[in-house]
Amino acid sequence: MLTLYHAPFSRSTRIVQLIELMGISDRIDLRIVQIRRGDGSGARDAANPHPEGKVPLLVHDGVAIRETSAIMEHLMAVFPEEAARTVPRPGTPEHGAMLAWMAWSGAVLEPLVLLKIAGFQHPLLRDSYRDMDGALALLEEALTGRPFLMGERLTPADILASSSFPFLPGGTAEHSAITDWLARCQAAPSARAAEELDAEKAKAAA
Repeated sequence: MLTLYHAPFSRSTRIVQLIELMGISDRIDLRIVQIRRGDGSGARDAANPHPEGKVPLLVHDGVAIRETSAIMEHLMAVFPEEAARTVPRPGTPEHGAMLAWMAWSGAVLEPLVLLKIAGFQHPLLRDSYRDMDGALALLEEALTGRPFLMGERLTPADILASSSFPFLPGGTAEHSAITDWLARCQAAPSARAAEELDAEKAKAAA
């Protein structure tokens, strides 16, 4: 049994989008929980078994799986036929490249966005993560001439990488390939379905 603990309009929305993309919503038990939000609203939910009170959390036959990229990879492994509709075949160079973008999104891009929001700079951080200009240049180059990071199809790499940009100070106006890509990601049927589900669940919980 697979149970996803999810809070509407949160980091776990990325998992809901992947579930919609793979067409496996009928295979997942979705549990809506509260979380403490960045604006101070909300609170830790006793119904959420995550040890830090966060989302997403996937529980598979009693085993808890944390962290968005790990949950995504696990779902793709559990449902390989459904994953094959949108991701490159495991073991191929293209699949490795997709995993690399997924890892980069969490290990480099997201920290850079948070550091920019905080207005914090330090030589050690620049040595570790480089800088936002470099990250944007890398992404712009990868997206030039193609609609998504892996080519013609939206993949989990796009879901993860695009999710940081709504919070980026200054936006991406100077990077047309990124701006156009973000619009495509937001317009994807899986993104719209996840947004509609979140709106419905948030309204029901209000």
